[in-house]
Amino acid sequence: RDFYYFRPPAPDGGEPNNWLSYFSGPAWELDQETGEYYLHLFTKRQPDLNWENSELRAEVYSIMKWWIAKGIDGFRLDVINAISKVPGLPSVPGGTGYQWGGKYFLNGPRVHEFLQEMNREVLCKHDLITVGETGGVTTHDAIQYANAAGTELNMVFQFEHTDVDSVDCNKWKLRPWSLVELKQIFGRWQKDLYNKAWNSLYLMNHDQPRALSRFGDDVHFRVESATMLATYLHGMGGTPYIYQGEEIGMTNMVFHSLDEYRDVESLNFYKDSMQKDPSREAEYSAALAYKGRDNARTPMQWDASPNAGFTTGEPWIRVNPNCASINAAAAVADPKSIYHYYRALIALRKRSPVMVYGTYSSYLDENEDVAVYARSFEGVHWLVICNFREVPYTLGTGLPAWAHKPGRREIGNYWESGDSVIPAGYTLRPFESLIVSWTA
Repeated sequence: RDFYYFRPPAPDGGEPNNWLSYFSGPAWELDQETGEYYLHLFTKRQPDLNWENSELRAEVYSIMKWWIAKGIDGFRLDVINAISKVPGLPSVPGGTGYQWGGKYFLNGPRVHEFLQEMNREVLCKHDLITVGETGGVTTHDAIQYANAAGTELNMVFQFEHTDVDSVDCNKWKLRPWSLVELKQIFGRWQKDLYNKAWNSLYLMNHDQPRALSRFGDDVHFRVESATMLATYLHGMGGTPYIYQGEEIGMTNMVFHSLDEYRDVESLNFYKDSMQKDPSREAEYSAALAYKGRDNARTPMQWDASPNAGFTTGEPWIRVNPNCASINAAAAVADPKSIYHYYRALIALRKRSPVMVYGTYSSYLDENEDVAVYARSFEGVHWLVICNFREVPYTLGTGLPAWAHKPGRREIGNYWESGDSVIPAGYTLRPFESLIVSWTA
């Protein structure tokens, strides 16, 4: 029982404190057998582990060793920066939502102590990759979690850029996303972590809508915008993460009714919101359609057969009907598909030290149409250029001096390569991206 947080009711008989769950409602559930409450920052089926208990930590390390013996290559540590709570679990003064409670259970007082112990007991003894999911971290925090000395984790997932289209970090309150803001966030992480900690790079995961539908054009320029986004991400320093289906250009799902959703976060949001103000139902439905996690959780589209080749039975959630044309079999068969562009990008990274070790410099920072940044290492300069719009854009001033001279096109998502390019004055086609290199 001490492996979890059980507490007696408050004097008024209610929850032990006023913390809220990330998935709506109180973060406490009453255990009918004992009359005590247990803590769950997420669903009531996910009680928080009490990392203050040394026996609990030893059991976690034993489980990790069991998996390592099975031959796994590493660990993704879910919300790992929430394992240390403020002692005493006090209520938050004047709290009205889970955002305010972050400092009480995120990046807590013993979190680095616990991770350093995990590293000593398990991680440092094996050739593993570790990435921690760490909501609410700054670059300063990340440098501690993923320090160059290697005493904790290899890298962390941060979430700043996933709020680029949210109001006050509330994912369900929508606002138009800004390319300038997106570039600022990625650029800050590139610069602040350089030679201090290792970056992770991603645009989507199982908790986010499809990146192509969010930041690109999944109707008129699906291939072009998917490959442009891949270029933007893979040109940066760090480890890129590709979420299943991203490499073939899977898109957000069109759900026709609430009963087609499966995600507990989405369903709780809709239920709670309708209880508070049913007149805004259209707004809630739009937020679900755009941001709901089920968009990323529809079955993988392997081929054009029934249920996209995912199962011969009944899938747990409806398959996206566009699987007839968007599927892995079709992508592998098409030499100019999104899939093969990802392969070319990855091959380029593997043979190019500048992509691993290069510094990062950005240009046209206030431009809402294009993203331009350079990677430089040992006299080699690579310029990554991405048009985020469905209309052509001609590059003009604001580029480095060497970009006014001919450079070699290393890769481009319109599939030209190897020819000479002068970026200054170059007209980008809709959602075009290219990487151009110069050698001193």
